[in-house]
Parts: sequence; structure tokens; C-alpha cells
Amino acid sequence: MSSNGSPTANDGRPYIGGQAVIEGVMMRSPRSFSIVVRRRWGALSVRERGMPHGRKGPLSWPLVRGMATLVEALRLGSQSLRYSAEKFEADLEAEDRGVAAPDQPEAPKKASSGGTGVVNTLTAWLVALATSDLEPGQQEADPSSKSRGAFTWVALLVAMALFVALPQAATEGVSRLFHLGLDIRAPLFQLITGAFKLAIVLGYMLAIRRIPEIRRVFQYHGAEHKAIATYEAGVDLTVDNARGRSRLHPRCGTTFLVMVVFVSILVFTGIGPLLPKVGIGRLAENVIFFFMKLPFLPLIAAITYEIQRLTARYCLTGPLRLTLYPGFAVQGITTIEPDDTQLEVALASLRATLWREQAPSGEEPGELDTTFGTFEELMGARRRASAEGALQQQESDATA
Repeated sequence: MSSNGSPTANDGRPYIGGQAVIEGVMMRSPRSFSIVVRRRWGALSVRERGMPHGRKGPLSWPLVRGMATLVEALRLGSQSLRYSAEKFEADLEAEDRGVAAPDQPEAPKKASSGGTGVVNTLTAWLVALATSDLEPGQQEADPSSKSRGAFTWVALLVAMALFVALPQAATEGVSRLFHLGLDIRAPLFQLITGAFKLAIVLGYMLAIRRIPEIRRVFQYHGAEHKAIATYEAGVDLTVDNARGRSRLHPRCGTTFLVMVVFVSILVFTGIGPLLPKVGIGRLAENVIFFFMKLPFLPLIAAITYEIQRLTARYCLTGPLRLTLYPGFAVQGITTIEPDDTQLEVALASLRATLWREQAPSGEEPGELDTTFGTFEELMGARRRASAEGALQQQESDATA
């Protein structure tokens, strides 16, 4: 997404956010949620459905909305990754067996040369968050899925391990190794802990970037940003217009991860002096401090979300733009320049999302979950569905 584009809707248009998935892109808006993935034989599988829009009551309050948005991004992200993984693995299995996939018109001519482990839980959580755009006002798209709760708990455990336990233990180890005698309440202890947090995230991202399947996900992340930048620029949603757009954006989940590190340093430095000195040993103090930190994780996420909203809105130009550069630098890892076929997928997902957003009031399009041979077939089918929906609405109004 262009770093020079407005983070708010242009000319009253709705926010569009998104996320890269395996061989595809998910896009979301206040009223719509769509996933488009490229199948192994070139076709496009599309899932689009409406979403309850608008957030009311306490969930719309500052700080509270940050945690709600983060949880929703993880839920939608995990759903999108599962959908894309199912399609990808079905295609690989069909190729290995030399038969056609269930929705493939004919059998593949040769088997795949290799498979993939696709995404384990740890990688899925980081990829889902790092490649997503944290947008306000999104809600659960499929509340019937019971596996979402388990995924959320796994994500929280991973977050605690990555951002709390491991960095703190590493800092304690450094203090002992070099005989620094750092007090765990001291700002320097928190600063070193923050450096370890950032190193862990960057190191993991650099490592998984070398996996061919994840590298392609990062290419689709770049395509997703470029597609939304084209939308925000108010020009036609074509590959030619999207190709030259920036693949960096201030609202990206990667930037959120970087900002979490800096916010956690400040918050934990503030609560450090609250740790009681009871003379029970360093190990016990570290364990106590670890559990003291846990209730503050939602606060850190909420504060980071609000800061990111402000920087994305007011720091695009002028000296304050410098505050965006750390996030942009890390986005250099999680976004890779896409090719035209990947841009086409991202634009198809964006268009699928906009169909519902642009439908007149009372003319909601039906849900879409099918496979099209080409992008042109997808576009034609959705136009026909929209026209049929409008005609049915007119007939209903006439008989009322």
C-alpha cells in the first residue's frame, strides 16, 4: 500500500484492509470479506460474503477497539489461511495422484515436483499478523467455527513466549554472562529486553522468508498493498496502475509488531518499580515480574493500535514521517515485489469486496464461493449476480 496514500477513506469511500494468504489475498471492508486464491492450474477460487459492519458500545471505545481489532484480525487471518491452505494442498494431492482436483476441469498432465508443510501454528500466527492491515470496524465473519477459539489461545501463548518470556530470560542471561548485575526494574533491563524482542521477530521473519511458500505469501503481501494503494489513489483497478505503487504502508501489521516492542519498553519500565523487593532471589523475581507483565499485554496492544492510527493519519509528511521508517524498514522483509499474476489476484479480491460495498442499499449481493477459469469470468459472473439481485429487488418493490 502506498505510504503516501491517505489512511482514511477517500471521498467518503470505506476503509479497505487485507492480508496475504497462500497463493492469494484476503480483502475486507466494513460490509464485505473476500478471499481469492490462484489455483495450480491458473484458475481463481473466490469466497466472498457479507459482514456485520460498524462497532457499537464499548467495543468502539479507544483502547478497547484496539484489542477487539487485533483479535478479529487474527480470526479472519486464520480463516483465510486455512481456506487457502485447503485449496493449495488439495491441488498438490491431486497432482501427486495424477487426477483432477474436485473443481478442476481436467487432470494435471504431470505430478508436482514437491510438497509443502504449508504453515504451522507459530508461522501462521506471525504471518497472519505481519501481513494484515489492522482496520477498525471488522467483525467475525464465521462465528460458527469452533476452532477459532483454540487458534486465539495458541496465538496468545505464542505472543507471551515471544514478547515476554524469551526476551526477559535472554536479558537475564546477558546480565549474568557479562556480570552486569542489572536490576530487572531498571530501564536498561527493559531496553535490552526490547532489543531481544525485535531481534526474535526479525530473525524469525528472515528465516521463514527463505521458505519458498512463505516467500510467495510475502509477494502477495506486496500485491495486496499495491492493490489498496491503487484504490486509495482513486484510479482504475488495473494491473498497469497497481504495478508502480509502493508496497509499504503505515497501517501494516508488520509496523504494528515493531511498534509493540517500543511501547512495551515504556510500559514495562513504568511498572518495573512496582515489583516488590522481598529478597527471594533473582529467579523468583523474574518469575514474579513475568506474571506481572501478562495483564499488561492487552494494554500494550491497545496503546500500540491507537498510536499506529495517529501516525498513519498525521505522520505521512513532514518531520514526523521519520516515525514511520522503522516499520517501513521491517516491511522490507515481509513484502516482496509481486509479479503481474499476483497483482491480478489482489485486484480480483479487492473488486470482489467492493461489489458488496458499492451495491445500493437493500440490494445485497448473494454470497460467492466458487472457482472461475479466468479473471474475466469472475468479473462477468459477479456483474450478472449483481444485476439479477437488482432485478429481484425491483420486482419485490413492485409487488409490495
